[in-house]
Amino acid sequence: MDRILIVEDDSETAEAIAREVRALGCTPVWHATLDEGVAAATEGGEFRVIVLDRMLPGGDGVEAMARIRAGGSRALILVLSALGRAAQRVEGLEKGADDYLPKPFEPEELRARLRALLRRGTIEVLDNDLLAFGDLEIRLKARTVHVRRNHVAVSPKEFELITFFARNAGQVVTRMQLLENVWNLHFDPGTNVVDVHVGRLRRKLEEAGAQAIQTARGEGYIFAPLRAN
Repeated sequence: MDRILIVEDDSETAEAIAREVRALGCTPVWHATLDEGVAAATEGGEFRVIVLDRMLPGGDGVEAMARIRAGGSRALILVLSALGRAAQRVEGLEKGADDYLPKPFEPEELRARLRALLRRGTIEVLDNDLLAFGDLEIRLKARTVHVRRNHVAVSPKEFELITFFARNAGQVVTRMQLLENVWNLHFDPGTNVVDVHVGRLRRKLEEAGAQAIQTARGEGYIFAPLRAN
């Protein structure tokens, strides 16, 4: 079972994070101080993801990321902090965070972001044709989508959409990126064309049994497929 390290000094927040970790089938490990968290990350065994606060007893979690990497940790790092202004998020990402989510957070979004980090590196490309995410398969040459080998009927535009999502799995994809790469528009037309198409594609996948597209509040979407039920 994958382990996720939580470094958070507020016990209620830590428990809220732990609930989402358990909902993903992972084991949470909690430490309340920066030094304890760094020690756990570098000496306490393998973690898939580290959820790291910034304002901790002992210092700033972002400043400690270099120590965590130097200690040999290969875990992906999600900074979860009340320091959520754009400049602070950019600082965290530039110093090595794999994702940055401001507090207060919605449990569903935290779960989606954790799921996205867990899914990173799991995409399989076979014969330059197949993109596989568990039970969800995308055939590039045939331009088809299957869930549990059942065909999911998608339009040409929806196929372009899911292919772009799949090639950026685990990362936040903005509406502007979708306009540029799927619609070839380098300006915002002021319509909800992206949301309509994403909503339609998401419904088709969910009806087939695959939860794959999550909304990143105020930013865009994350493609992080779960195994079909």
